[in-house]
Amino acid sequence: MEIQKLVLPGPGPAAPQDAALLCARLARLYDGGAAAVVCDAAAVTAPGLADVEVLARLRLAARGRPLRVTGAPPALRFLLGLVGLVELLGEAEQREPPRGVQEGVEADDPAV
Repeated sequence: MEIQKLVLPGPGPAAPQDAALLCARLARLYDGGAAAVVCDAAAVTAPGLADVEVLARLRLAARGRPLRVTGAPPALRFLLGLVGLVELLGEAEQREPPRGVQEGVEADDPAV
C-alpha cells in the first residue's frame, strides 16, 4: 500500500475546471492502489474560496479514504478553519473546554 501525492496548482486561486481535473486524478490514484493521498498545497500562495471548493470536492471524491493536505500557507489554513475543513490538515480543531469542567483534579485543589 502506497501513499501518493497530488499537487494543487498555484499561485493564484484555482480555476473552475481545476476541481474536476483534480478529482479525476484523485480517483485514478485510489483506483491504482493508493492507500492514502497527500495533497500538496505549497504552490497556493494566494488562496481564495475557489481553492477551498477544490479541497472540499477532493474530500468528497475521496469517499472516506485517507486524504491529507500538506504545505498549506497560513491564509489557506485560515480559510479551511472557517469552513470546517481543518481536519484535512491533519490537525485537531482548537475548541474551548466546556465551562465548569475541570480536566484533572488533585487532592489538594480547592473546590470551585
